[in-house]
Amino acid sequence: MPKLWTETIETHRREVRDAVLATAAALVEKHGLLSVTMSQIAEETGIGRATLYKYFPDVEAILGAWHERQVKHHLAQLIEARDHAENAHERLEAVLHAYALIAHQRHDHASTELGTLLHRGEHVTHAQQQLSTLIQDLINEGAAAGTFRDDVTPEELAFYCLHALTAASSLPSQEAVRRLVTVTLAGLRPPTSRFVATPTA
Repeated sequence: MPKLWTETIETHRREVRDAVLATAAALVEKHGLLSVTMSQIAEETGIGRATLYKYFPDVEAILGAWHERQVKHHLAQLIEARDHAENAHERLEAVLHAYALIAHQRHDHASTELGTLLHRGEHVTHAQQQLSTLIQDLINEGAAAGTFRDDVTPEELAFYCLHALTAASSLPSQEAVRRLVTVTLAGLRPPTSRFVATPTA
């Protein structure tokens, strides 16, 4: 088979797959997970139901594929944010701010049955591990430079950052998100002094 013909077929398949994923996610958001059928998705996408079944066995598989693509896209955004900053502090601030904005924008999904379904699966666990490692590496780099505290392990500090920023999903504005990131970063500063109790007479 000529290469051009092969590329054309692959492009067509990718476009069909992308259209199916986007259509399914939109239908679930509009009508609810239990109301969406493979027939609806096929009709809205403009393909035959038999064709749809060649790509996916059921609605849950479609939504899982859609979410996996979203997760990969978000990780790529975080890595891009990291690579555009100059030092460890700026890189971590950029990553945490990007992560918090994603959480803020995802607020509408968080309380739905779609959100519950999508946050299951190996791809989510793998992405969480990658995210934690990304943040740990930046914290470790900053601690070596004296920018971040070194009396707590990078793993624990990464855990602190990620859980603190889950609050971004409930904040009313991006300015509030930025303030939350600032407060979270403040918790990473090295202790400037040790409290020593002064004996009283």
